[in-house]
Amino acid sequence: MSVISTFDLPDLGEGLTDAELVRWEVTVGDTVELNQVIAEVETAKAAVELPSPYAGTVVKLHVQEGETVDVGSPFIDIRVAGDEADAPEADAAEPQAPEPVLVGYGVAAESGTRRRRKPAPASDARDTVGAVGDSAPERPLAAPPVRKLAREHGVDLTDVRPTGRSGEVTRADLDRHLTAVKAGAVDEAAPTAAGAAGPDEERTAIRGVRRRTAEAMVASAFTAPHVTEFVDVDVTAMTELVDDLAAHRRFSGVRLTPLALVAKAALVALRGNPSLNSTWDEDAQEIVTKHYVNLGIAAATPRGLLVPNIKNAHTMSLLELARALGELTTVAKAGATPPADLLGGTFSITNVGVFGVDSGTPIINPGEAAILCFGAVRPRPWEWQGEIALRQVTTLSLSFDHRLVDGEQGSVFLATVADALSDPLSLIALS
Repeated sequence: MSVISTFDLPDLGEGLTDAELVRWEVTVGDTVELNQVIAEVETAKAAVELPSPYAGTVVKLHVQEGETVDVGSPFIDIRVAGDEADAPEADAAEPQAPEPVLVGYGVAAESGTRRRRKPAPASDARDTVGAVGDSAPERPLAAPPVRKLAREHGVDLTDVRPTGRSGEVTRADLDRHLTAVKAGAVDEAAPTAAGAAGPDEERTAIRGVRRRTAEAMVASAFTAPHVTEFVDVDVTAMTELVDDLAAHRRFSGVRLTPLALVAKAALVALRGNPSLNSTWDEDAQEIVTKHYVNLGIAAATPRGLLVPNIKNAHTMSLLELARALGELTTVAKAGATPPADLLGGTFSITNVGVFGVDSGTPIINPGEAAILCFGAVRPRPWEWQGEIALRQVTTLSLSFDHRLVDGEQGSVFLATVADALSDPLSLIALS
């Protein structure tokens, strides 16, 4: 006897609620083995290969490539061989819920994975009758954090246009509404119909990492009061030291770049300025200071902007840090950054200098207190030993959350980094 078992999209961890199917590795009629990779999906964090929890024959694929599917929704049906003793109540014509737990994916699907509520069709909308007999519209769909933020800003969610796939009001919807209110233009123009591009226009669906990055940046910009400071630094000695160290035998096989010294300078500066390595706990109304540094490095990847982090970077030597930066960059550009590397960051650096950009006002990575921006290194006229000389100069900028970091603390941190880069031998001595 055989039964058809339905494999629902598993909980991929880290609070992820959906994933986009990148591609199927199997098709209907294929025979699959236990733990054989059946599909690749892309979450808000990274690409993930899904192993089959069953051995059997593929009967049905519930999702099309490019489609976004909620956690707990049917993903694939597999006919599993068995006998009556294994499943006395099973009906071979009816799919069964999956029992196994995928390693690293949390509990089994039937243990209570929540599914998104589908909105009622407009023609079947139901009103709730109040105590005095007046009818009221159905309560808008929204996640608890969105409802909480709406209450804090005095926003009625019925006034916010929802764009969630299940008709819910998303955080991005609420942020757009707040922006419109602030600008005095609450009534938003009707969007062009999906897929209906105008002349000389191209539409690109915003999904996966790029969509979640956009939502996170909007959330950060609207919840953390950003302050940005700038300083120009003569880094001639730093660039010379990078060249000398790169030629040293200890750095053989390691790509040493100026970013490694910038990162080392930031790690040293954080020791005396721990407020920049903290986070704001809204629920507890507390500041949480971290006594470890998971150093995030903003990286442009084929999947969009990612900020993977180097765990416990504060314990690393310059050589170890350079090696870790090289590995992080290589993996990120290949689009293979594991989800764990995108979580738990405490302080970040963005290197806009690689694009020839002098400076910027970066948005703080959500959950962190500050981000350091490293600009292009260029020859500039500079006062040197009482004369004007052509020196290698860069601009550093620091964006910080003013709830966590006072102006003095931010200024001292930035000045400390600048001093270390202008005198890199002191940096090595301190590290």
